[in-house]
Amino acid sequence: MPETPGLRTEVQVRPGVAGDLAALTDIYNHYVRETALTFDTVPFTPEQRMPWLLSHPEDGPHRLLVAQDVRIVGPESVLGYATSSAFRPKAAYATSVEVSVYCTPPASGQGIGTLLYESLFEALADEDLHRAYAGIALPNDASVRLHKRFGFRHVGTYAEVGRKFGRYWDVAWYERPLGPKT
Repeated sequence: MPETPGLRTEVQVRPGVAGDLAALTDIYNHYVRETALTFDTVPFTPEQRMPWLLSHPEDGPHRLLVAQDVRIVGPESVLGYATSSAFRPKAAYATSVEVSVYCTPPASGQGIGTLLYESLFEALADEDLHRAYAGIALPNDASVRLHKRFGFRHVGTYAEVGRKFGRYWDVAWYERPLGPKT
C-alpha cells in the first residue's frame, strides 16, 4: 500500500465480527510463518481461531478492534487489528490486560497501528482496568516506538524466553497505567 496522505480518513475502526475471521487469521498467520513477533509456530485455521474471536466481545475489558479500508470491499479491506485480552487467568489479574496490534504487511508503517491503539485505549477508558501490558519480541524497534508513544514504559526483559526459527528470542515487557488518573 503506497503511503497515502489521507489514508486515515479512509479507514474505519470497528469491533471485530465473525465475518472478519478469515482475514484476521490470514494476518496473524503471516506473523506465525514469517516472523518471531509471535511465538506460535503453526498457522491456524479460521475454525481454530473462533474461540479467540469469541473471547473478545464488543464491550468490556477484552476487545477486538479491526481497521478496515472503506474503499475496498471484501476481506482485503481488513488492514489490521488490536486486542486487549486477559493478562493472566487468576482473578486478581482481572484489572490488567495484555494488548497487541497486528497489521497486514502493506499497512505496516502507515499509521494503522496508531489508529487502532487510539481507538482501543479510548474504548477501554471507562472499563475497570488498572494496567495494560505488552510483550515485544526483540528486536522490534517499530513496536517499541509505538508502545512508548502510547505511554508504555519498559519494565523488564525475559532473555531467550522463546525458541523459533532455530534461535532464542528475548521478550521485552512494557506497561501502561489505565483508568482514572490519580
